[in-house]
Amino acid sequence: MPVDANPANPADPARPADPVARPGAPRPPVEIQAEQVAKSFGPKSVLADINITVRSGEIVAIVGGSGSGKTVLLDTLIGLHMPTSGRVLVADHDSPPDAQTGAPRLVDLAGLGSDALDLLRLHWAVVFQRNALFSGSVRSNIALWLREHTSLGEHEIDQRVRDCLQAVSLDVHDVIDKDRDALSGGMAKRVAIARAIACDPLVIFYDEPTTGLDPVISATIHELIWNLHHRPLENLPLRELPGGTRRQLNRAALTRTSIIVTHDKELLRRLAPRVVMLDRGRICYDGPYERFGTPGPDGGGEPARQYLASMPVLHQRFGPPQSGE
Repeated sequence: MPVDANPANPADPARPADPVARPGAPRPPVEIQAEQVAKSFGPKSVLADINITVRSGEIVAIVGGSGSGKTVLLDTLIGLHMPTSGRVLVADHDSPPDAQTGAPRLVDLAGLGSDALDLLRLHWAVVFQRNALFSGSVRSNIALWLREHTSLGEHEIDQRVRDCLQAVSLDVHDVIDKDRDALSGGMAKRVAIARAIACDPLVIFYDEPTTGLDPVISATIHELIWNLHHRPLENLPLRELPGGTRRQLNRAALTRTSIIVTHDKELLRRLAPRVVMLDRGRICYDGPYERFGTPGPDGGGEPARQYLASMPVLHQRFGPPQSGE
């Protein structure tokens, strides 16, 4: 896997075109929509007037300085935090689509019970900054979700675990039975991505996937994020729902959506995503990477230029995120 190639070079005919940006194409359906979202913790306001629409097939990078609200926004989009005001709407892929448009219906996260929220999250995966691997072997970390939520047999699960490890360029025989604590930082990150591949999510969220990693490993992670985003969706045999039948999706006709919280300037350059920048809890830029930080208000203004200058330092930061980040 080349580490110095630009995987998102628009001039490279071998790279898939962005379905959201393709001229003349119909707009893809909405996956996540934040409407006038605000979030406070006690007297401290962290997010204010957040309006974002993320469509199926997009790669969206959420950036901003420490304390700008990036991780709080990510946690709010996935339902770990509920907004103080406003709402977060998400595509419900387990209910019949809209009769007129054929698009998934949008549901308000705040109106869902725990069971409905868990069902919705079966279509998502999160790669946390610190990977969130549980104690035990690599094999068990990747296999657990497959055992709990699919009807695959043990032989099929084992083969899928191996295929996913191979997809992230790990030596299967070397790592499959390693304990979590025996993994290097780069290996643990790749195992976390392999676990995401295993559940074949419609939407994948990354929280600072390359922070603290060296440039070579970071470049590998960039390529994995790009490859997973464009990896064809499969029709995993999910278990039937209690008291009813799960709606069967034609997942092969759908496209994956990726949302990345990052300080990694090189990741932006190589993936060329849509960039959403937060400054003091508000969006100061939402647009293509190519325009981000350019002179004038359309490039995000002075906050964007100052942030771009500080990104390499922030990217190498070690330690837990600061409060409100």
